[in-house]
This record gives sequence, structure tokens and C-alpha cells, in this order.
Amino acid sequence: MNQIALRNKFNEVFKKTKLYFFAPGRVNLIGEHTDYNGGHVFPCALSFGTHVVLCKRDDRKIRLHSLNLAHQGIIETDLDHVAFHREQDWANYPLGVLHVMQNRGYNIDQGFEMLFWGNIPAGAGLSSSASIELATAVALNTAFQLNIPQIELVKMGQEAENKFVGMNCGIMDQFASGMGKEDHAILLDCNTLQYEYVPLNLKGISIVIINSNKKHSLVNSGYNDRRRESENALKALQTKLPIKALGELSIEEFEKHKDLIKDPIEQKRAKHAVYENQRTLQATECLRKGDVETFGKLMNQSHISLRDDYEVSCPELDVIAETAWTVPGVLGARMTGGGFGGSAVALVKDSAVKQLIDTVGKTYTQKTGLKADFYIAKIGGPARQMEKIY
Repeated sequence: MNQIALRNKFNEVFKKTKLYFFAPGRVNLIGEHTDYNGGHVFPCALSFGTHVVLCKRDDRKIRLHSLNLAHQGIIETDLDHVAFHREQDWANYPLGVLHVMQNRGYNIDQGFEMLFWGNIPAGAGLSSSASIELATAVALNTAFQLNIPQIELVKMGQEAENKFVGMNCGIMDQFASGMGKEDHAILLDCNTLQYEYVPLNLKGISIVIINSNKKHSLVNSGYNDRRRESENALKALQTKLPIKALGELSIEEFEKHKDLIKDPIEQKRAKHAVYENQRTLQATECLRKGDVETFGKLMNQSHISLRDDYEVSCPELDVIAETAWTVPGVLGARMTGGGFGGSAVALVKDSAVKQLIDTVGKTYTQKTGLKADFYIAKIGGPARQMEKIY
């Protein structure tokens, strides 16, 4: 009897049915910090993410374990005591999803065990938390036959992060993980949740993700401050304008009324939100027309705005982007994700990928003492059930 036969026999004897799930990470090509400002984003799901194995129990216990954080052991609770505890660390993300489902009245009447393993680099700003949330949501939805539409699972993931974990993020990360499509990016209007898949016809051009290895934790960074500053700017504009979100404004409307925002910092935050939203729409149109050169220039402008107006970049990400701009064959480069560390993304002609890696890698280490990691992005599909773990 071989290992597979033994495993199958175990399942047969002990009735332990294992279910397998996967949810991708994401990279955002342009449209940063526009999601919670009611603007547009342009992310795509990645081929790497979070893998989950789920097995139901005959009692009400919950046991969670991550192979990435094996030293933390098995985190245990039960269906009647699901609550946020800081010492639960990563497990607060799947428990948050369960908590949202319970609050909405979904019948999860048995305990379960979940084993997690992810290959998203930790702290890289590629949405490992949203990936965990969506993997959990799809797993519970399937295992307990809840019949929740995928878009509602996306919203539950965001609610878990906002209200349970305490990270006041927009919906982009969960949406990209839950609704991704292979070889496509998603133009998402975060104000209405209307979306459109846009083919990534990048012949001879690669999407390169550059991990700064300057790890970030958005829960503990200035992310929530930026959201508060943007909300204050919106309130100032609403004294004269009938708008519900900064993303509703054109550049011309913003420039005409920006003096309503008395705080200069808050005015800069609003400027980024408005200009970045328009950049995202323009960039998407460029991609549809095959004008990748202009798309790249808009990526560069996006980084400058994130650095100077929204102030969510950091010296490490600036070195990466600014060095990438000097490499012939790099069409555009910018920080991606929430900022304060994490990753950058670049559009690079295939013939220039090696030079990008060599030049940025060497300069980055010289200037920061850190080592950057490089990934050629493969664009994958949505959170889903799998036949097995590969």
C-alpha cells in the first residue's frame, strides 16, 4: 500500500473529507489609494496566493494552522467564542470572515480544521491578508453549502478586515482576489462596484514585481491616517459640492474648488485621489488602444503623486522606482499596494528584464543595504475550490 492509498483509506475509515481551496494575491497596475476614495483601480490577480485545506469536525472546535508560521502552532477557538485577540496574529483574518458570516446569520453548525500555506512574500504589499480572507470565505461557503455569491464573499472579506481586524482598507484587494481573471486586469469603479475585464495584451512586455523587502504592516502604519485625511478633505468640498466621493470629481472641478480644503495636507491628499483616478481611466484607455508607452508614463506620474502628495512611499520604494526609470526598455515603474514598504511594479520590455534586475538590484543594495527580490508576474484566476494542492 502506497501513501496515497493509505491516505484514501484513512479518509474512508474516519470519514475525514478534505477540501482544497486557493485564493490569489494581487498586483495593482495603477490606481492607488483611490478605492476608498470612490475612484477607479486597475488590479489583476496573481498566479501565487494562499492554499487552504479544510476538514469538518464533529464538535464546535476551530483549529487553524499556518505552515508559513509553524512556530505559532495550532490556534484554537470554537464557534461560540469567535473574537479578535492580538495574540491570534494571522488567524484573525480567517476568524474575521467567520465572524462576519455568523453575524449575517449563515449556518455554520460544525467546527472545522484549516491548514494554510501561502507563497505570497510576507509584507510585500501583494495582499496576503485579502488572499487569506477570500480563501477562507470560499472554503466555508463551499464546505457548509451556504450558496453565497462570490461578490458577497468579496464584501465579507473587506468587512472582516475593516471591522474585525481594524484595518480600514478599501475593497480593491478582496475584489481582485475574489474576481480575478486569467490574463486580464480589472477596471473597477469602487464607488459602484461596476467592473470590466481588460485583456493584458502585452506582447514582448513583462510585468515585473520588485519586492523591496522593507516589510510593512498597514494596520500599524499611516494608512488609516490617510483615509481620515481624505475624508476630511471630502467633507470640506461637500460644503459646496453635492458629491459622495472624491472619485466623482474631474481635475478641472477639483482645481476650481480645492481652496475649500483649508488644511494644506488634506488638500494634497485630495489632489492625489482626484488626479490618480483620472490617470487610471486614461491608462486603461491607453492599454485598450495598445499604447503601452503612455501607460508606462502614467505609472511614473502615479509614483510621483504617491511620493509627494499622498506621502505613502518610502525611501526604499523611491530608490527602486527612480532607478528603474533610468533603465532603457522600462516603460514605467511605481510603488504598488498600500505603501510604507512592500513592492513596486514595472512594465518592462522582455529584452530589458535582465538589465532591470541587475541595475535595480545592485543600486538598491548599495543605497539601502537591503536585497530586492524580482518576480515576473503571471496573471491568474479568482479564489476557488481546487481538486488538490499542487
